[in-house]
Amino acid sequence: MAHPFLVKDIAFQAALSTATVDRVLNGRPGVRQQTEARVKAAIRELEKQQSGLEIQGQRRTIDVVMEAPERFTDAVREAFETEAPTFMPTTFRCRFHFAETMRQQDIAQLLDRIRLRGTDGVVLKAPDMPEVAGAVARLEQAGIPVITLVTDLPNSARTAYAGADNRAAGETAAYLIGERFAERSATVLVTISSSRFRGEEEREIGFRRVLREHYPAIRIVEISEGHGKDTETGALAAKALAAHADINAAYSIGGGNRAVLAAFERVGRDCTLFIAHDLDHDNLALLRERRIHFVLHHDLRSDARMAFRAILAGRSGNGQKPAGARLSAVEVITPYNVPVA
Repeated sequence: MAHPFLVKDIAFQAALSTATVDRVLNGRPGVRQQTEARVKAAIRELEKQQSGLEIQGQRRTIDVVMEAPERFTDAVREAFETEAPTFMPTTFRCRFHFAETMRQQDIAQLLDRIRLRGTDGVVLKAPDMPEVAGAVARLEQAGIPVITLVTDLPNSARTAYAGADNRAAGETAAYLIGERFAERSATVLVTISSSRFRGEEEREIGFRRVLREHYPAIRIVEISEGHGKDTETGALAAKALAAHADINAAYSIGGGNRAVLAAFERVGRDCTLFIAHDLDHDNLALLRERRIHFVLHHDLRSDARMAFRAILAGRSGNGQKPAGARLSAVEVITPYNVPVA
């Protein structure tokens, strides 16, 4: 497996031991196929990072750590790689550490490894859990700014939050659904990837508040812990639809939208109104097919710019900490106002 990288660099990128990486690189027996795939993916990632380096200007290396479905991490990667060159002559090298599900202790250990290896900043999408907050505090104590992305850790020592106002997004979804079913009863399937994420909890709180205050005839059936994955989310949706014959709308906070729509189709039931979050490739296609009706979108490129600026400010050495929250606007997207890429 030809490559120009140090074993320790590949091991760090792949989150494996150097001994394991050495076995893979030298074709020794006893290596699982999944482990070999992780090493190959790490080398491809390092190649991308190397190709993006420039010889001029100040170099900053940041680590983007995310627990999220691949469809969303792909969109985040694209946003950061697109925005990084706009900060020339400063050159940002982004190291991406993505997984669809991670235990909080694994996230904390990864953050500790990043801290010990060294970085100019960390962009983090992670659950609001004590071990994660502890690792964030250790990074900040080491002078490494942590920018939470999309979902916040407001009680941690993080430098800043870059993302949308999630409570306002949930309120917007409630307004759209409430006006659609004005003076009529409706039951909305609300999907949450995991209750561990503060951003999703904020969306749900806003959604419930507006329905309770202005549209009390609308009922909610909630499913959670599908982690935005199609198989798990689809199974949860199918179970909810079987138990509640009156479900006729959906508010997808946590993704897995194709699977949710398939669950409606399997029971021969129409989804009168479907509202989703984030204009990723899946949701864009579903919107254009008129299978979902609105996408509550915020510009990830704007979030990336906010994160880069906060890291630069945090590393400026002037002793001033950036503002704690940097909110991007929530847009209601229909098939007729899709933003130009």
